[in-house]
Amino acid sequence: MQLRIFTEPQQGASYDDLLAVARTAERVGFDGFFRSDHYLKMGDVSGLPGPTHAWVTLAGLARDTETIRLGTLVSPITFYEPGPLAIMVAQVDAMSGGRVEFGFGAGWYADEHTAYGLDFGASMGERISRMEEALEQMVGLWTTPEGETFSHDGQFATFVDSPGLPKPSQRPHPPIIIGGRGPKRTPAMVARYAAEYNVPFVPPAEQAVLIERVHAACAEAGRAPGDLATSAAVVVCVGADEAEVTRRAEAIGREAGELRENGVAGTPAEVIERINEHYGPLGLDRLYLQVLDLSDLDHLELIAAEVMPHV
Repeated sequence: MQLRIFTEPQQGASYDDLLAVARTAERVGFDGFFRSDHYLKMGDVSGLPGPTHAWVTLAGLARDTETIRLGTLVSPITFYEPGPLAIMVAQVDAMSGGRVEFGFGAGWYADEHTAYGLDFGASMGERISRMEEALEQMVGLWTTPEGETFSHDGQFATFVDSPGLPKPSQRPHPPIIIGGRGPKRTPAMVARYAAEYNVPFVPPAEQAVLIERVHAACAEAGRAPGDLATSAAVVVCVGADEAEVTRRAEAIGREAGELRENGVAGTPAEVIERINEHYGPLGLDRLYLQVLDLSDLDHLELIAAEVMPHV
């Protein structure tokens, strides 16, 4: 199982903070560095110095790192128009030498849209429809042969004779990651477009049901389930001993006992057991470790040295 680092910069982080985490993650052997795509803090934190733009961040990291995979979990359609977003993703992919993965969603956090003047949409159904259309259009732009044009008469956006440029380095396009718990439309989108399905922050028993649902959608679409990678995200808190576990939990405003129940927390031996017993049976290809204290680079060192080789 690959381990990736997943960050929440809207809680308070500068580009330099994120660069330090990404370079450390790369150096110690994590497979990927991913970040959320949000503009507003959540919970009782200052959020200072304020939000950073996900794709501006990834563009910088594309040049400031060398080998680690880079991506979002996830970029909401409510922040973007599909044409400019397709250009951004393709350019950052080229800047990174083909290391970008595109996590895409419908958006859920209404307050950040109000705070920054963004249209949240009238309903979840509308946002899902916007996402479906955008996926069709972005893939169409990326896969249109050079020298030909792309046109699409959509409900939310219309393309007329677009050159579909630039092209991403990865062909036909960067891997698309889709998550969510929707019973019908989400699995259908996963089956049609996704290289990876990321199950949300729910107990492993519910994750198994969600994975089974997307596998069924793949079979219905004539796609082999083994062609789809599966992953989960979970908050992580590892310490060499109980005192260090407690200190790291308190640093992110949580209790060690609660994190043991709802995340992967404890000593390396405890965390290895938790991952192997709860996530191993799901057959996951990747686990995104949500790191909430971005100043604690020693945390990444410990996980890489004591946990990563055993999961």
